[in-house]
Amino acid sequence: MGRTVSIFARLLLAAFLVLLSTACSPQSTPRSNVGTDLGETFETDKLVVVNDEGVRHAFDVYLAQDFEQQRRGLMFVRNLPLMTGMLFVYDGSEQRSMWMKNTYISLDIVYARADGSVSSVIHNTEPLSLRSLVSVEPVQYVLELNAGVARRFKIGTGSRLIRDSEEP
Repeated sequence: MGRTVSIFARLLLAAFLVLLSTACSPQSTPRSNVGTDLGETFETDKLVVVNDEGVRHAFDVYLAQDFEQQRRGLMFVRNLPLMTGMLFVYDGSEQRSMWMKNTYISLDIVYARADGSVSSVIHNTEPLSLRSLVSVEPVQYVLELNAGVARRFKIGTGSRLIRDSEEP
């Protein structure tokens, strides 16, 4: 009888330890809404980009207007429609720095001055990189588009961003 109790006690202790280790182990945070439901976190607007040749291209943009939205950006997004982007809107002009932490898609980053004129463009960023991508001068706006879009639509330093609400 003593041997039966000892085996039972060991089995009970083993089951308890397994249960305890499962309860104490870190659980992954469900990310079902991260990156897929941008519309729940960001307002949207229309943005017209007048390119280097004067041709107008309309984009649907998510607006990153506060610190939390700007910190999140396009992290965890796995695909972005061609004519969609994210416009970071800052209160004033400063040298801006972006990175691709937790960003799974390559982007073009368009830096624009307070008047909407494009200061510089960084093409084909490296996904998941911690490298700092800095504007060449103080800017008030940063537009993120799918990699290749800036070249395809000839968006460069002769271009201008116009928010739909600014148009007559």
